Amino acid sequence: MVPLVDTLAACASQEGVASFHFPGHRRGNAAPPSLARLLGLAPFTHDLPELPELDNLFAPEGVISQAQSCAASVFGADSTFFLVNGSTCGIQAAIMATCPPGHTLILARNCHFSAFSGLVLSGAKPLYVMPGYDLEWDIAHGIDPEDVEKAFVDVRRQDEHAKIGALLITSPTYHGVSSDVKRIADICHKYGVPLIVDEAHGAHFQFHDEFPKSALQQDADIVIQSTHKVLSSLTQSAMLHVRGNMIDSALLRKCLQTLQSSSPNYLLLASLDASREHASTSARAALSTALQLAEEARKLLVQIKGVEVLSIKDIQDKGSNCAKSVDPLRITVSLREIGLSGFEVDDILRLKYQVIAELPSLQSITFAVSLGTTHDDINSLVAAFRAIAKGELLGFPNTRRKKQDNPSPSFVPGMDALSISMQSRILTPREAYFAASERIHAEAACGRVCSELVCPYPPGIPLLVPGERICREAVDVLKAIYGHGGYVTGASDNSMETFLVCKDAP
Repeated sequence: MVPLVDTLAACASQEGVASFHFPGHRRGNAAPPSLARLLGLAPFTHDLPELPELDNLFAPEGVISQAQSCAASVFGADSTFFLVNGSTCGIQAAIMATCPPGHTLILARNCHFSAFSGLVLSGAKPLYVMPGYDLEWDIAHGIDPEDVEKAFVDVRRQDEHAKIGALLITSPTYHGVSSDVKRIADICHKYGVPLIVDEAHGAHFQFHDEFPKSALQQDADIVIQSTHKVLSSLTQSAMLHVRGNMIDSALLRKCLQTLQSSSPNYLLLASLDASREHASTSARAALSTALQLAEEARKLLVQIKGVEVLSIKDIQDKGSNCAKSVDPLRITVSLREIGLSGFEVDDILRLKYQVIAELPSLQSITFAVSLGTTHDDINSLVAAFRAIAKGELLGFPNTRRKKQDNPSPSFVPGMDALSISMQSRILTPREAYFAASERIHAEAACGRVCSELVCPYPPGIPLLVPGERICREAVDVLKAIYGHGGYVTGASDNSMETFLVCKDAP
């Protein structure tokens, strides 16, 4: 049963229709020729507006309501909302719906930048919980439940009348590391506070026993999933799930309507309906194959000299309580022994071997195995790493490095800048975002209050947040990432030579 897909197909197949509605291409009659040659006319034929038969995303009573109900049933939610502005708008809406101005949002410092823009939109005050930080891998992992308990105690100690709106964590992380969501949910509920989980990278957990339990299975109250990442909906489509009675659903709907387009794309909406149906009927077999392929890749990669693959044992052997499991479909390779940055290896893989990674960083590179991964893909990945490890391509031109005198990433100072940058907050993100600002040189900016949200992307974890003092370690890491060819978003000066700071902040 795919109610939205079936109805969209029926509307698109109507013949002899005189269309006096948007969009202007009129079901493909005026499709741009270059795009029509690339895609054909089918996407245009199905690119329809909110016709009565197709329901309305913000007041669903028909096929969208049916499709969302089907999704809620499959994913284990009480209600589900389709998102056409990605998980980003779901995270922002969840914050706005739970944290009015002046309330406190307790959140992990490695949350996606959408959480910090959500703080700007809501006017909430942040209290950060530091994730477990792995200095050896230069990766932020999950959240220790004991640190969550401490955060609640700290808030009450500072102000017994403080209003805590919600706790927000990311689980799994971009690297696939999951926190103990059940223990964290229990702590939240003990204090009468809802738990929001950014599960953008874990929509597939529900569909195979070898994955960690989903956040909904572990009693989270709001869960946001990027259905397009490992499952099969179109990019930019996502779902927000609600469970329990701690969330004001009417307010949440209002927030979602504020943040989403008033002209949602029905191809995106239909892809969510189709992906749900595909996941519920066929995903287990496909995921079993993906798991086998990922395990094969992992076994072959660790046999290559100088190659190390992140595992849950690596994390837990260090005595950390910040990781309960690692998604077996996420393969993160350390490049410390190879002596190249992830950006350099990414270029070699992409340009020489047509192997495209998901997440390059300074000291590692991450690959995402999914429903569509093939055995040939795994063979190409392993063969490329064998060549790289032998040094066969050390002379391969680096098309990304901005500065040839950048040090090896192993010697870039301040690689733990995520923890160092969590300085005392001077202003709320909203106050700093709208405050008068001035642009000053990076050296002079250290110690000043930041007014922009600056983060490497991917993974989208901010190093500079509005309202926090800028620390030298964060600036050094941003410059290193940029210099080695990484991407940094949110900075008004892409060269990282200057930053915007709050003009009148102390």
